[in-house]
Amino acid sequence: MTQWIDTPDALRARLANPPAVIGLDTEFIRERTYWPQLALVQIALGESEDAILLIDPLVPGMCEALAPLLADASVLKVMHSASEDLVAFKHACGVLPAPMFDTQIAAALAGIGGGMGYQKLAHAITGVMLAKGETRSDWLRRPLSASQLDYAADDVRHLHALHRELAAQLDALGRSAWLQEDCTRLLATVADEEGEGWPHLSLRSAQFLDPAAQLRLLRLLRWRDARARSSDRPRSWILDNELAVAIARTAPADRGALQAILEATPKAPRSLGDALWQALATPLPDEAEAPLARGDERDKKQLRAMQEAVAAASAELGLPEGLLASRRLLEALQDGNGWHGALAGWRRGVVEARLAPLLAG
Repeated sequence: MTQWIDTPDALRARLANPPAVIGLDTEFIRERTYWPQLALVQIALGESEDAILLIDPLVPGMCEALAPLLADASVLKVMHSASEDLVAFKHACGVLPAPMFDTQIAAALAGIGGGMGYQKLAHAITGVMLAKGETRSDWLRRPLSASQLDYAADDVRHLHALHRELAAQLDALGRSAWLQEDCTRLLATVADEEGEGWPHLSLRSAQFLDPAAQLRLLRLLRWRDARARSSDRPRSWILDNELAVAIARTAPADRGALQAILEATPKAPRSLGDALWQALATPLPDEAEAPLARGDERDKKQLRAMQEAVAAASAELGLPEGLLASRRLLEALQDGNGWHGALAGWRRGVVEARLAPLLAG
């Protein structure tokens, strides 16, 4: 049967000689905080029931006992859709689980399907239908119920089988290096705690602001992200997107004008007026390099041709739509931002020859 681990010494004993491959998952809560609150860690040291460890990270010293395994470069960590789990580990344990094999990314690269959930992928590969009943459980409560423990164990029970099959398929397709690159980039993204450099670009309403207003919005969003991290509160609790855009568009002339906007807005952070004003009035050291959010002035015919070229390449390779290059990445190419991020590696080798003539035209 699975093992409940509630002392650091018990964990160290079980991890004294770890295997070369482990299954790894977490349960976390992220409703009232910026950082995910690590509530449970599941490890499958092997495929037998007694090789599944359910670890209580709320016990003092447990995260410190877990950290060496996460950092062990000789142990491959098999995870599914790992991005938020990585953030939880980084915040709670101070390290990231590397190297990593993300079965959701692997399934997409193998042509099985894009963005597949763990239950669907496990069924596709193993034929097992997993329960979904505890998806919205309170994982911070103690003791956990029997159904919670069964659900948590299921989340790692089949990771070894998924890894074995997906690794074989990727090897046969010559795409193992693609997966390694994508997983390495994901780890690097989580390790960079500065957050998104140009958060205004992700707001559709930013494209309707003039350049000066976009820079004001950038200042507000950078300040919001930093404060959310330091106070461990959701971004929207600090400053919601709609109010940030309204302040940036209005360009209040002084602290009093800003406070008037806050007073007139329900649930506005009125007590943060001084900090907001300072953020709004203080230029960022790199804002001269900030790309502008663009809207209808883009060449829509060119973008459509680029999307069709990427879709054709995806179809030839049997890859899910959107995996090679999202609309946002293609728009960045249109804007002259170059082959950065996900487009800097294997994807460039696949699509550059198709896209370069369209960009030149």
